[in-house]
Amino acid sequence: MTNTQLKRSIGFITATAIVIGTVIGSGIFMKPAIVIGATGNSTLALLAWVIGGIITLASGLTIAEVSAKIPETGGLYVYIEKVYGRFWGFLCGWVQTIIYGPAVIGALGLYFGALFAGIFALPKESELWIGIIAVLFLSVINMLGSQFGGIVQSVLTAAKLLPIFLIIIFGVVKGNVPIFGMDSGSSQAISMGAAVLATLWAYDGWMNVGFVAGEMKNPAKTLPKAIITGILIVMFAYVAVNVALLHVLRADEIVALGPNAASEAATILFGAFGGKLIAIGILISIFGCLNGKVLTFPRMPLAMATDRLFPFSRYFSRIHPKWRTPVFATLMQITIAIVMMLLGNADRLTDIAIFSVFLFYGFAFYAVFLLRKSSPSNEQLYRVPLYPFTPIVALAGTAYIIMSTVLHAPLDTFLSIVVTLSGIPIYYIITKKRQG
Repeated sequence: MTNTQLKRSIGFITATAIVIGTVIGSGIFMKPAIVIGATGNSTLALLAWVIGGIITLASGLTIAEVSAKIPETGGLYVYIEKVYGRFWGFLCGWVQTIIYGPAVIGALGLYFGALFAGIFALPKESELWIGIIAVLFLSVINMLGSQFGGIVQSVLTAAKLLPIFLIIIFGVVKGNVPIFGMDSGSSQAISMGAAVLATLWAYDGWMNVGFVAGEMKNPAKTLPKAIITGILIVMFAYVAVNVALLHVLRADEIVALGPNAASEAATILFGAFGGKLIAIGILISIFGCLNGKVLTFPRMPLAMATDRLFPFSRYFSRIHPKWRTPVFATLMQITIAIVMMLLGNADRLTDIAIFSVFLFYGFAFYAVFLLRKSSPSNEQLYRVPLYPFTPIVALAGTAYIIMSTVLHAPLDTFLSIVVTLSGIPIYYIITKKRQG
């Protein structure tokens, strides 16, 4: 059974929930202190979140046109393969399958395990195993059918947004601290660039909904709407949470509290129980984000294997006859993720993965120019607004991320390039076998 026989069970609500769920993880609570510290000022910190949101929205608006013209399962891999050819598509899919997907799943699993153990006062050595159990549990749920994973995603997205909106509403209403013009009290060098970079990490993940385009009821219309709606909701949530936090805590207090700023703000607003509530909210947020990754990432090797562009394609292209899901592809991704979890250092793995994938994001954004030249105009399909300005903003943001990572983490970028290049001999071995 090929991927053309995947059950089309995902509608607009579930697709939008996947966008929101895969973006909003722990970043909305962990990044405010970093951004304020980097800018040195509460006003500039809010501006950094807006700039990051604009870059992300420009990226989403651009990819929405690409996805409308190429509404197939596989997301970024398919976009690159259709526009630039099989070789570049393979390299893109290789990076996402071997390191990006598993590393992000593994990192989220480790974050979940650490927070779960902390909330319930469990031994530190239990963190790893809690994370692995969470990854395995969600893998089973999603292998039983994309509709089950979609239902879990919709429920978890609603659950994670509840504490976020509580902080926003009560923080704005009950807070009495001036929001603008507050000094961060940080001694670190001021860098708006570093602040925007931090927000862009928090915004990452929205493109993953393209992995399940082949399982959508009407992908050409549903996918662009889901991407744009999801990003707008995330952008509002990120800016509003920061406004609420700054209305409850001084900027220097947020910097000093770091990742605990949201819990402290909740304690002020709701009492001691509020701090625990927000910690559980963050836990749900990470769990929902993890579910979105487990649901979407296996569709990458599925698409490659269906094209016979992956080792052991005969197995990884299979769809379970009853559950109608890519069981073998899911098991492979989860196995690599668990190995990475056992090796540890998830933050570094995630940084390496994001650098690698953003290089291909740039290719995908530029594809909109090439598609407009090569494909006939169809007024019924979505077209990116303010063309060509919007795609240029997306490309500029991508170039900024790549250059900033090269400057701040040269070793990690080197390792990313090595992983990418390691796919070249694999590609030629596979193509030689096909020709033979």
